[in-house]
Amino acid sequence: MDQPEVVLGVGGGIAAYKVCELLRRLAESGHRVRVVPTSAALEFVGEATWSALSGAPAHTGVWNDVHEVPHVRIGQRADLVVVAPATADLLARAAHGLADDLLTNTLLTARCPVVFAPAMHTEMWEHPATRENVATLRRRGAVVIEPAVGRLTGADTGKGRLPDPGEIFEVCRGVLAHGAGGSPVADLAGRHVVVSAGGTREPLDPVRFLGNRSSGKQGYALARTAVARGARVTLVAANTCLPDPAGAEVLPVGTAAELREAVLGAAGDADAVVMAAAVADFRPAARSESKIKKRDGADPEPIVLVRNPDVLAELAARRRAGQVVVGFAAETDDVLANGRAKLARKGCDLLVVNEVGENRAFGTEDNEAVIIEAGGEETPVPPGPKEQLADRVWDAVTRLLGAAD
Repeated sequence: MDQPEVVLGVGGGIAAYKVCELLRRLAESGHRVRVVPTSAALEFVGEATWSALSGAPAHTGVWNDVHEVPHVRIGQRADLVVVAPATADLLARAAHGLADDLLTNTLLTARCPVVFAPAMHTEMWEHPATRENVATLRRRGAVVIEPAVGRLTGADTGKGRLPDPGEIFEVCRGVLAHGAGGSPVADLAGRHVVVSAGGTREPLDPVRFLGNRSSGKQGYALARTAVARGARVTLVAANTCLPDPAGAEVLPVGTAAELREAVLGAAGDADAVVMAAAVADFRPAARSESKIKKRDGADPEPIVLVRNPDVLAELAARRRAGQVVVGFAAETDDVLANGRAKLARKGCDLLVVNEVGENRAFGTEDNEAVIIEAGGEETPVPPGPKEQLADRVWDAVTRLLGAAD
């Protein structure tokens, strides 16, 4: 199979130095990378660095190697164009179809998926002009990743930080996999999706809790693939130790009650809600304010449990017309029978049921499952990366959303 051709456009922002790591990941994973920096980008990282890391010349103007017509050919040959950092100026030029350097010419001639990873100060990101430019690009099928929240240039902190290069790389992999046919694939563009991930913890005392083994990896895979398909993603993350997926708004929670509040709040304007988190069914009736001590010769006091709210059933009961609600069921026996019963009991549109156990599903890099629909259709998803299962879930969700439109 031919190596995918990736054009890495680099904008003129201080975050350009971080893009060297993205370039390294792309090159080492078997992609042919052509770096096209703006002239401003070279003020931060020089041409020699881009050329050395990519193994190909890095030019900014249309007059270099003019006999090869680079302002046309680079975009025509690309399987993916990713722009990082995408500055406010570069987003504006792309949205308005300007072509005053090699990168903007490339963007106009590309007929492949295009990913923008913005980075700028918060005020610039929130300005109505930038928001309108982003909306324009998304309407045309480009994937514009939401910037991260964190330390910016100088002492400023806020939304506008370039997402982690490793997470941008994962978005690029997802876009390449989904847009392999040649045309951009952003079937969730304009959609807001909510994903829950991880496992809730119910405190017994200040140092102990009732919890489960969910790592959050499947929920994070769902968030990443939704970003790659153009969605605005809210990720409600319960006790995970994973880097924030690029482009997702992450709401950290601890207990089932906190998860319920965050999910119901985010679901108000969501087109789809996918409950991949392992939510505790029970919690201690009372929490000790001090550490429960072991008493010599005495058995421990019984722990009295009470039910937690059923978040999935509540979502299904409260969903508005056209909203899709997806549940997950981790089962250890009678997997399909238990899954079908849970789907009927919860009232959701789809249920993803998988068998769990030692070295199965929890904490692993791969997964297998059966997607059961309320209408009775069942889709087995064979063992494979968790992103594979995530894409099959979004395939089913987009089909249901399309039928509701």
